[in-house]
Amino acid sequence: MRMDKCVNRNDLISVIVPVYNMEQYMERCVNSIINQTYHNLEIILVDDGSTDHSTAMCDEYALRDERIKVVHKPNGGLSDARNAGLAVVSGNYVGYVDSDDWIEPQMYEKMYAACVENNAQVAVCRYAKAYQDRIERGGNGRITAFDREGILKVYLSDTDEYVVYNSVWSKLFAREVVEGVLFPVGKNSEDIMYTTRAFCKLERAVYIDECLYNYVLDREGSIMNVNRTERMFGDEIPFWREHIAYIRQHVSDQMGDMAAYYFYRRMLSYYMELSQISATRDAARRIVSMMKSEKKEILRVYQSAYEGNGDVARMRIFLMSPTGYKVINKLYEKVIIPFRYK
Repeated sequence: MRMDKCVNRNDLISVIVPVYNMEQYMERCVNSIINQTYHNLEIILVDDGSTDHSTAMCDEYALRDERIKVVHKPNGGLSDARNAGLAVVSGNYVGYVDSDDWIEPQMYEKMYAACVENNAQVAVCRYAKAYQDRIERGGNGRITAFDREGILKVYLSDTDEYVVYNSVWSKLFAREVVEGVLFPVGKNSEDIMYTTRAFCKLERAVYIDECLYNYVLDREGSIMNVNRTERMFGDEIPFWREHIAYIRQHVSDQMGDMAAYYFYRRMLSYYMELSQISATRDAARRIVSMMKSEKKEILRVYQSAYEGNGDVARMRIFLMSPTGYKVINKLYEKVIIPFRYK
């Protein structure tokens, strides 16, 4: 389905932009929001204790555009800044833009239209990957609507066909599904539980297969560049476990098992990533120990064989011999997959 209808523009969309020492990127970011084809916006710039010219830039923007509201606060991190923005939203919909990224001119018009036309509480778009020397785009422009179970399956399976990751900036949320939902302060991977809670609460969601958000990947000093092992064990794994428990409690045991299945697959990926580098091999051994201690639960979940018997066999090999699994996995990637797609 494609959008050609005129959209009712009465709904106010609140766009929260956390800002911390982003003077180099702010102009591109904020201008991309100001220049949206959907004009009924409340743009909330949250100055998170900046020590550069970002603070003054926020105030200057507020003087130039009456839609802009500025919140100044002591530095508390990304989650704390987003929560400060949530505390002052007035809109019927809530969106997020990180201050080093930028959005396409029709992003919120298209996402809002998709919500209205499909009676959806959340819209998700594909995003472009912006590197210093290039921008990678994809998508075919198709719009697909999902019920709650459908969007959760797509979210859990983490496919390239539907890029429905946990990041909040590629989404537009109806306020009703995020009312009272806050970001965990002092943590990375903060989007996991925010998105999970919203998806468990919605009735319908819609996916737009078009790159409407431009995500900067290799900026020096980015949160994404913090110590990988620390982030993995301190934030990602605990949040994914919480995500499984939440889905099990608020949706169903079956969907909880599906979430657990994809979590254990993710753990295999973590193992492969960590075992390649001598500096992180202790962390890889920690993954092995964790997985072996949960062997019974893993095999129970894998009996459902969401992806077929090959997955079950590979997991059994890993639990018996992680080194053997690594050898077989490399062989599979180098020989089997290329042969299959010849």
